[in-house]
Amino acid sequence: MELLFIEWLLLLLHQEVMSEGDMKGKVFIFPQESATAYVSLIPRVHKPLQNFTLCLKAFTDLSRSYSLFSYNTRTQENALLLFVKKVGVYELYIGNSWVTFNAPPSPYSPVHVCTSWESASGIAELWVNGKLLGRKGVRKGYTVGLDAKIILGQEQDSFGGKFDIAQSLVGEIWDVTLWDHVLPLKDMCDSCYSGNILNWQDLTYEENGYVVTKPKV
Repeated sequence: MELLFIEWLLLLLHQEVMSEGDMKGKVFIFPQESATAYVSLIPRVHKPLQNFTLCLKAFTDLSRSYSLFSYNTRTQENALLLFVKKVGVYELYIGNSWVTFNAPPSPYSPVHVCTSWESASGIAELWVNGKLLGRKGVRKGYTVGLDAKIILGQEQDSFGGKFDIAQSLVGEIWDVTLWDHVLPLKDMCDSCYSGNILNWQDLTYEENGYVVTKPKV
């Protein structure tokens, strides 16, 4: 009986715990390399995306590749993926096709990244710390599916899993916001919390593995 209780307790400790609330002024910390630590974000609205704007802030001292934002559907890998190939090199995937944007390397300092995409033209923009890195075309006419797993800290190679420790984020991430339309990024404020798909001030999420929530410093 005691052994069964211990097994039940271990199972409970490894289960994802859903949380919700105002995350303003808080960050998710991924303290070490891992293939099991991640945060799953639950969208406020479940709908296909023909346009979007995504903004987030992050800090890491990694020089290798890592994922900032991974959105997979059951039928499409890398439906929406924001990936750092190396310091200053950003890849935006839409429907598993991608474009690359190059920024002046600024290692060991926080970054504010915003990107937008519209299906009608296929044009994607990417801004880092308020500076436009370019406008490029990818997946014109595509629709990002609605049945999604949205993951911070890992890059999904299958729906909600198959993580690679070599692509895990070690560092901090905060102010993750997603809209279902294109915003004028040149006018973006430092902290915007009005996302209708993901809203940092009204966030529903599940932590899994070694993830710590702390006040932003």
